[in-house]
Amino acid sequence: MSENELTTSDFTERNEPFDIFADWLKEAEASEINDPNAVALATVDENGLPNVRMVLLKGFDLNGFVFYTNFESQKGREILGQKKAAMCFHWKSLRRQVRLRGDVEIVTDREADEYYKTRARGSRIGAWASKQSRPLESRFALEKSVAEYTARYAIGDIPRPPHWSGFRIKPVSIEFWKDQTFRLHDRVEFRRETPDGDWSKVRMYP
Repeated sequence: MSENELTTSDFTERNEPFDIFADWLKEAEASEINDPNAVALATVDENGLPNVRMVLLKGFDLNGFVFYTNFESQKGREILGQKKAAMCFHWKSLRRQVRLRGDVEIVTDREADEYYKTRARGSRIGAWASKQSRPLESRFALEKSVAEYTARYAIGDIPRPPHWSGFRIKPVSIEFWKDQTFRLHDRVEFRRETPDGDWSKVRMYP
């Protein structure tokens, strides 16, 4: 029996979804070529029309799954408007998928400040220079904005923009999927009524 088969058998028997996710992410970090923390983020606008795009997971714990963005971007506006979102991780090399959804809260200023300081200086400049998700008249206009903020913050610290922070998805559903032969995949969903409630586990038909 292979190591992956042993892991698959184990995950269907375990009862704590955050522990399973931690193990799967660790294995993805060892097997994925690029960005094992990349995740599809789904939101919905005021008309009920969905949007999806890739972002990077920047942290998770028992409180939820955290990513950072410009709050004036399309995804930022949609999350602030609806306070709900969903994520889908797909690790092709491991033939695994994790889906989750739930309510969204804004991270604390302290969390956002601490993460912002870890970003490359150019990325911190970019957070100021880019009017994310809005029309751009030319590439030159973006480069000009970058140059302006580079000059403004040429020396010393670069403060976090007031419109840039993080969101935390507090899941009420987390589903683990593992590829199996003949499309008879393993699917286990953890559910709870509220973000602070107890989990129940349901094994699903593939």
